[in-house]
Amino acid sequence: MKNSIFAALTLTTALWTPAAFASEGGSCHFHGNKPAAEATVSGCAAQRKAALVKSGKIDASWSSVKLDKIESVDGKKGKEWKVTFKDTAAKDKTKETLYMFFTPPGNFIASNFTGQ
Repeated sequence: MKNSIFAALTLTTALWTPAAFASEGGSCHFHGNKPAAEATVSGCAAQRKAALVKSGKIDASWSSVKLDKIESVDGKKGKEWKVTFKDTAAKDKTKETLYMFFTPPGNFIASNFTGQ
């Protein structure tokens, strides 16, 4: 009987733990080297942008800004996806363009307003 209860508790813990620790953008975590499709990366960028707005790291006005461009570029460690969002209504022109970088499989690397 003890073994049955232990097995049931172990199974329940194993099934619920990933959901408890998943963050926003958690569905955008990939393994392997297979390059992601542009649609996958753009979806992950939208999720990441929403998380940045929610956490207060970028202004709430970014919520309504649509993706401007997605391209494959040469990064410091090889190829990367570079996703660009442009807020033409931004008051601070140094923060008019939000850049996000992703690995070829689609994992988030960084975001900034410089593009570097």
